[in-house]
Amino acid sequence: MSLMITSECINCDVCEPVCPNKAITQGVEIYEINPNLCTECVGHFDEPQCVAICPVDCIPNDPAHVETNEMLLEKYQKLTALSASNSSASNSSLLNSVSPVEKVAEE
Repeated sequence: MSLMITSECINCDVCEPVCPNKAITQGVEIYEINPNLCTECVGHFDEPQCVAICPVDCIPNDPAHVETNEMLLEKYQKLTALSASNSSASNSSLLNSVSPVEKVAEE
């Protein structure tokens, strides 16, 4: 299952930076979890980091987004592959933007 943040959230800001998938963002009133990005930290950690660090225990499973561990692992693999390809494309475009003089200096 994906996770969700309930209205008990106190906006303490500790969950957002620990999410390895950047699934947690500040919503209008409280933090929110994007279920398309949440893997419950499967592939990264043994337990969801946001749940472990939350001081008010307001991050339960989201019953609207039921997923097995296998599904979460598959999502993790897709997200990391996408991240790697975006990183490669970014590095490639950065390399192509370097002037010939800078390229010679690098060699």
